[in-house]
Amino acid sequence: MAKPFGFSYAQHADGSVVITHRGHAATTLRGSRAGKFLTEVESSDAQLVMARWTGAYKFGNERTARNHPRNR
Repeated sequence: MAKPFGFSYAQHADGSVVITHRGHAATTLRGSRAGKFLTEVESSDAQLVMARWTGAYKFGNERTARNHPRNR
């Protein structure tokens, strides 16, 4: 499985955090969720954390789904 890439985040003055993926807003976190995200992103791989928080991470079944007859 490839490592996620292309994620970035910006923390705003009101405490909210906007996570973008390849320049497009993926999600906005506010309140306690923003705080939890910031502590987690500082302590581990930032790209992987942002992919997990946005739900845009790979599940590992993409190759089998691509080869399914319905998807050809």
